[in-house]
Order: sequence, then structure tokens, then C-alpha cells
Amino acid sequence: MDINLPDVVAEVTAALERYEAALVNNQVEVLDALFWNSPHTLRYGAGENLYGYEAIRAFRAARSPQGLARRVLRTVVTTYGQDFATANLEFQRDGSDRPGRQSQTWMRTPEGWRVVAAHVSLMS
Repeated sequence: MDINLPDVVAEVTAALERYEAALVNNQVEVLDALFWNSPHTLRYGAGENLYGYEAIRAFRAARSPQGLARRVLRTVVTTYGQDFATANLEFQRDGSDRPGRQSQTWMRTPEGWRVVAAHVSLMS
């Protein structure tokens, strides 16, 4: 298996950057588009466990657009072959001294790269 093929890393990094911009600007349509539309998709958040695309979509639609700004402190993208990747980043929300962590598993689909599993947590 080929690890970190440069062209695949670039594709996933671009998808991750698109996700990050949509997140801090509350572009819900883009966030929804970047998650795999499947009952198998999951997202564990800082205060919620969401199973399936529809639950994730409903959470995003109901979430407040306030307090989303953050600074990315570190990003690690690792790709496995042509169609699978992980993206992990450390972040800090504006006005908070608690660092956060975000992990995403990305899969290439016919529609492009999509998040199939995600986890967000804050450190104490």
C-alpha cells in the first residue's frame, strides 16, 4: 500500500481546508456535502454522539453559528493508497484556553472525498 502519495495528500488537504473554512463560516451546505450521505457515517462531538448522515445534518442545522472561530495549531494528513485517509488537527477556539482535537476519516467516493467518521473533543 502506498502511504502519503503526494497527489492524494494534496486532494485530501484541499478537502480538509474547504471543510475548515466552511466550519468557521457556518456554511452548513458545504459541511453537509463533505460528509458521506450514509447511515454508516458517524460524528462524535464534544457533547453529542451522532449516528448516520441525517443525525449529523440535523445537528448542523440546529447549531448556533456563534463561537465557531478557531485557530488550527497543527494538522496531520495521512493517506493510505488512493481512496482512504485520516486527518487530525489540534485547534483552539477564539476566547478559550482549552485546546481541542479533531479526527476525521476520509474516503474517496464517486462524488469526491467525504468524511465517513469524525471525532471532536476538548482537553481540560
